[in-house]
Amino acid sequence: MAERRSLAEGLKATPPPIDSGKEKQFVYHRSEPAAPANAAAVSRVPISTRIRADYATALKRASLERQLKAVEPNTLQDILEEAIEPWLRSNGYLS
Repeated sequence: MAERRSLAEGLKATPPPIDSGKEKQFVYHRSEPAAPANAAAVSRVPISTRIRADYATALKRASLERQLKAVEPNTLQDILEEAIEPWLRSNGYLS
């Protein structure tokens, strides 16, 4: 059996060079996210609210099913934003 060594010793023995892009992809299990077309114009703030349990269950189910089918919007945030926008526009809160 090989002798155990500390993580720091193991990293020192790693042959250079290390591709930082591949390193980040491995560590974070994802590639660099593609920014939406209007990313510069959109800023998000956290809000907190309570909704009916049946709405929350249906929303979560819709989100998961849409993610599996790769249909947009598929995140809770995006689905809620798309649902709220028409109401805000029709009531004069967005132009």
